[in-house]
Amino acid sequence: MKSSFYILFIIFLVSSLNTQAQKDSTETKTKQLQLKPVVYNPLSPSRAAFYSAILPGAGQIYNNRYWWQLPLIYGGLGYSIYSYIDNNNAYNRYRTAYKQRQAGLTDEFYGLISDTGLESAQEQFSTNRDLSLLSAVLVYVLQIVEASVTSHLLQFDTSKDLSVRPMITPNYNLVDSPNVGVTLKYTF
Repeated sequence: MKSSFYILFIIFLVSSLNTQAQKDSTETKTKQLQLKPVVYNPLSPSRAAFYSAILPGAGQIYNNRYWWQLPLIYGGLGYSIYSYIDNNNAYNRYRTAYKQRQAGLTDEFYGLISDTGLESAQEQFSTNRDLSLLSAVLVYVLQIVEASVTSHLLQFDTSKDLSVRPMITPNYNLVDSPNVGVTLKYTF
């Protein structure tokens, strides 16, 4: 069963690669002459990272990749900042109530939440506040890294001449059994 699967896989591979072996080499040479040279700008990634560090999303604008990335960046930063402010306000509310209760005064949660409930609520909102601050910093750093990496990747040549084109060469040296081999040919 396994051997028949491997045989079918090899037949499929050989039949699919056979079409690439029939190309004319002069056609490939004329395509190589028509390519535009890729201009590499070594300062582009650092410039994009600098712009993103100054203003979140400015590196994405510099890379012309802002239609779908800017809403994600500002949405992530906005939600993180909103969550930080909301959790900080709730923490301060419960902290004030806990301090008033310890001083012997009445607070807004008197009769609703016990002392241990106020302590656990403070801890929970403090943890949520810290996590939302961490997420804001993480979104900020990731957008800087993304701008730099995208700027690096935009400078790579992605023309069709970079693809690997296998060439099938039959081996006629053996008289008894013909062999078929695959040669990977690449040029720089």
